[in-house]
Amino acid sequence: MRALRGRYTLLTGCLEDDLALECVETAVQEGLGQADVAVMASPPKEPSELLLNGRSSILKSGEMQQLAPHLPPRMTTGHPWSLLYCTARNGFSLKTLYRSMTSLSCPVLLVIRDTNGQMFGAFSSTSIRVSSSFYGTGETFLFSFSPELKVKVFKWTGSNTFFMKGDADLLVIGGGSGKFGLWLDGDLYRGGSCPCETFNNETLSHQEEFFIQDLEVWALP
Repeated sequence: MRALRGRYTLLTGCLEDDLALECVETAVQEGLGQADVAVMASPPKEPSELLLNGRSSILKSGEMQQLAPHLPPRMTTGHPWSLLYCTARNGFSLKTLYRSMTSLSCPVLLVIRDTNGQMFGAFSSTSIRVSSSFYGTGETFLFSFSPELKVKVFKWTGSNTFFMKGDADLLVIGGGSGKFGLWLDGDLYRGGSCPCETFNNETLSHQEEFFIQDLEVWALP
């Protein structure tokens, strides 16, 4: 446990030191993000639906219906999402997750259930990959489900562009001031979540550090 915490502390420091030097890749979209609280937005006027090409072991129909209105409208037009990676089928490995998206550039939905049964995750309009700097767009968001299975969505605040960054040992989504909205280790065994400046999110799990029971990545080719 002490070694794991040491590695996490070292990686946190390295990432924060890099922020001042990195050229952040971002596609900042007009009109996105000045929200400073978790949003539970009303559904859009046009109906939206999240269709999966297969069965999720984490998301049920009720959770999918709640997530759909928060996705960009072009991604809920009847095209099914495909399961690119899941721990039940592919094992627990961040490197394997990266390989499943080699040469792809498509929206992805990352869904996690921890060992306490809490469900949460992230949406990105770009695929998950190894990167030397933060990347992504203002459409990226974090989400979690309450014990009553009501979704909470945390959109981009506009305060920074630390959307996503990945290497062989750590995947980070959201950051600022040494805090990460969501991070996963290289074994996809342990992760963590803290309020961060990018999304002003709540802690997604019941605790700031958690153990992963199931993880899925769905993509819209």
